[in-house]
Amino acid sequence: MSDTIEKVKCLIIGSGPAGYTAAIYASRANMFPVLYQGEQPGGQLTTTNEVENFPGYPEGITGPEMMIELQKQAERFGTDVRHGWITKVDFSGDVHKVWVNEEKEIHADTIIISTGASAKYLGLPSEQKYLKLGGGVSACAVCDGFFYRNQEVVIVGAGDSACEEAHYLSKLCKKVTMLVRRDEFRASKIMAQRVKNTENIEILFNTETDEVLGDGQVVTGVRVYNNKTNEKHDIEATGFFVAIGHKPNTDIFKDFLDLDETGYIINAKPGTSKTNVEGVFVSGDAADHVYRQAITAAGTGCMAALDAERYLAAKDSDFEVATSSYN
Repeated sequence: MSDTIEKVKCLIIGSGPAGYTAAIYASRANMFPVLYQGEQPGGQLTTTNEVENFPGYPEGITGPEMMIELQKQAERFGTDVRHGWITKVDFSGDVHKVWVNEEKEIHADTIIISTGASAKYLGLPSEQKYLKLGGGVSACAVCDGFFYRNQEVVIVGAGDSACEEAHYLSKLCKKVTMLVRRDEFRASKIMAQRVKNTENIEILFNTETDEVLGDGQVVTGVRVYNNKTNEKHDIEATGFFVAIGHKPNTDIFKDFLDLDETGYIINAKPGTSKTNVEGVFVSGDAADHVYRQAITAAGTGCMAALDAERYLAAKDSDFEVATSSYN
């Protein structure tokens, strides 16, 4: 352990649209933020091949390119962007304590959590192969469905989110095949009925994925099997969507922050970024289990920085709210 304790005014945990936006606003408010990028610098968006629904990019942009631009913008205003990740926190006292890589200790006046949530995947080697290639595997129909217009796709899942995404895809795609592991949905009756009533959605119950098929570059189909009969067959498809849930990256905060049953951080006051611990704020998918979009994450990053700025101003009469940060 390091004997030197670093003190900072604003510590941002995690990168991605939420973290970098918080950093831009915090920097412009003279909060001198320090941002630790985490295990996946740039967050989930770095695994997205094309981003076409973020304002300001009429020709689209890749996820990694967007994150590089956001990082440069944050650094332009003075954000100290660092490699490494927070491995331990202690919010039990007046001082917010964190440890970086189990070694360096930091005391922060304010903390903005932007650790996001990770999509759950099946874990098949073929699935991971085409996910990394950007060749047809996705965990976000709203993000990537547009690229499969008038094509045939497969989606895995049985809950409300899976039904919602299948219904969304049905408006874009020629055919949607839905794989449900059990003999019934886990979704609410109204959501299940919606997909059952959609003409171009075929539901295969008691069916699981054996392999994602492809030509080495892009997905061309899915091999599935019936878990009752073990019978296998191939489905032609150019897209494979996984909708089996997300896991918020919030485990290190569970002893101090209020989390819901899934692990998402609960906002202490709706419409703000505040948590149950004063001076600790949350942005992005670590708290958002509904929208999970880059643009909404960026918006909550802005909110967290403004809330942190006001917290500091109320606590310290020498710290004035910088009105320029609002423009």
